[in-house]
Amino acid sequence: MNYRHAFHAGNHADVFKHLTLTRLIALMSRKEQPFAYLDTHAGIGLYDLQGDQASRTGEYLEGIARLWDQPDLPALTADYMKVLHEMNPDGQLRYYPGSPELARRLTRPQDRVLLNEKHPEDGLLLKDNMAGDRRVKVHLGEGWHVPRAMLPVQEKRAVMLIDPPFEQLDEMQRCAASLKEAVGRMRQTVAAIWYPVKDQRMLRRFYQDLAGTGAPKLLRVELLVHPLDTPNSLNGSGLAIANPPWGLEEELRELLPWLSKKLGQTQGGWQMDWLIAES
Repeated sequence: MNYRHAFHAGNHADVFKHLTLTRLIALMSRKEQPFAYLDTHAGIGLYDLQGDQASRTGEYLEGIARLWDQPDLPALTADYMKVLHEMNPDGQLRYYPGSPELARRLTRPQDRVLLNEKHPEDGLLLKDNMAGDRRVKVHLGEGWHVPRAMLPVQEKRAVMLIDPPFEQLDEMQRCAASLKEAVGRMRQTVAAIWYPVKDQRMLRRFYQDLAGTGAPKLLRVELLVHPLDTPNSLNGSGLAIANPPWGLEEELRELLPWLSKKLGQTQGGWQMDWLIAES
């Protein structure tokens, strides 16, 4: 594994993914019943945007930096921005939360956070960054094994983020297989798969694979920063969300037009539909 997320921390894809994750957690938290948060490819959890890797690419400048000092942020961004301001109390944007840190800070005392990271160095950093919170458990292993190893959970409710590095050509197929296994083991799992929007031919097959997973319902949401036909570029990113909690679709319809304007580069846009409609 060569992928290190620190090079990309806080970019447009992170902002979209993490904003959506904070809304998933908020909507799940409306019920008192506990839930477990599972992260298959967790990374290190915390990122220094002025560190060597993030500053080398500067991708965060086209992502979270565009939102940092904005006075007109929608109310739906409040949880996300609250964590960011807690991490940067001097008002200077330096530290950025990965999905594990967002989940750790936004889940409740009765919830659990189950994290997995395969990269050996990143796994140890993740353990250090999550130390001190007894609700958090860090596993060092293959992310594709998480559905089989951890589902079903004792809480009866689960949110699972599947967010691989997409270094290998078969990772979209493995995402669909992981989703199929997750809903097979615990049908009500709220599972969100993050994916890059680049190769349209590969994406068409991915959508077909997702539609065949047997999920009760599956929402497809994509945020674009370039036109879809821009070559050799990350044109945007998507989330395929199985069993989205009630209210998420409406919230995203409110957030995405604003977010596409803020984060669009050559051309912003968004799209949302159901790959599997509720029967």
